[in-house]
Formats: sequence, C-alpha cells, structure tokens
Amino acid sequence: MSKIFIIIGKSATGKDTIYKKLLENKELDLRKVVMYTTRPIRISEVEGVEYHFVDEAKLKELKEENKIIEHRSYDTIHGKWHYFTVNDGQIDLDKFNYLMLGTLYSYGQIKEYFGADKVVPIYIELEDGIRLMRALRREQKQKEPKYAELCRRYLADSEDFSEDNIKKYGITKKYENLDINICLYQIIQDIKKSIL
Repeated sequence: MSKIFIIIGKSATGKDTIYKKLLENKELDLRKVVMYTTRPIRISEVEGVEYHFVDEAKLKELKEENKIIEHRSYDTIHGKWHYFTVNDGQIDLDKFNYLMLGTLYSYGQIKEYFGADKVVPIYIELEDGIRLMRALRREQKQKEPKYAELCRRYLADSEDFSEDNIKKYGITKKYENLDINICLYQIIQDIKKSIL
C-alpha cells in the first residue's frame, strides 16, 4: 500500500535538508508534493521547487473549487501567510509513495483526508539552542533578513509543538537531528519497513 510520509518539526531542525536527501534516495523512490504558499519567495528558493508561490486570490479560487487538502495560516509581522496543499493531480496513491513537509496541524488534516493507514509522520527534533543558532545563520544569508519574524516563529514553535500537541496527533516516534547521517539512516530504515 502506498503512503505519504510527512516530515514535521520546529523551524531550523533540518527538515528541508532531510527532505531533499530522502528525495535523492533512489532506493526509496519517494515522489515530491509541491505545496503552495502566499509568503514571499526567499533568495535560495525556486518557484515550483520548494513551493508554488501564489497570491490570496489564487487561494480563494482553489477553495471555491474545493481543491484544498489542507490549509494553515500564520499572522506574521509582514501580514498573513498561507501554506496549503492542493488536490491538483500530484498525488496518486495507487502508484507511488510520497514525501511532504508539514506541521502537526497539516499532518492531521492530510491524515483525515487520505486515511490514517496512508499517512506516516516523521518528527524531527533538535535542542532549542542549536535550532536558534541555525535559524539565525540562515536568516543572515537573506537579502533582507527578517529577524523579528524569526523570533516570532521560534516562540510560536514552543506552543505549536508542545508535548501535549505531539501526543494529541498520535506521534510517538521522534528522530533527533544532532548528526544528519545517523538521523537519515534511522528514517530510511523505518521508511523501508513501512513500504516493503
């Protein structure tokens, strides 16, 4: 049975790097689902690779067409940013396994949409001090660093990813990303068990 694996975790835990490495793993043959967002594109990002970057009018149009699988919004200091997954033909669970990035909330919505037997969480964790240093280094590379937004996101993560919320979504397995190679090895082994 094909599955959707969703990488979840606080910001700056290394989710993006793990996501890319898992997609590169030919043995797993995981397909990518490109999500949508209304937030501004970052310097290192490419349209259609990390996200489909759209405006709020497009989000409204997709909602009216009942094509939204999951949707979440964040009130940032730069306005409201939306992140969402669209039923646009990318997902065919009769043929392939998929890999996505998400939050606890999006994981819950996707699990509800496709069924708990088809959606598997991959929860990445990292000590908060290390996360903060990683986030700061990443933000410093931006053309116009948004430090206030970095701080808002960091503080919001503490609430969003509380142990109570993690338990509420039924997540029991966690992968610590102190050493990317060890973390990847553990995740790959568990994905293989799940799909083989």
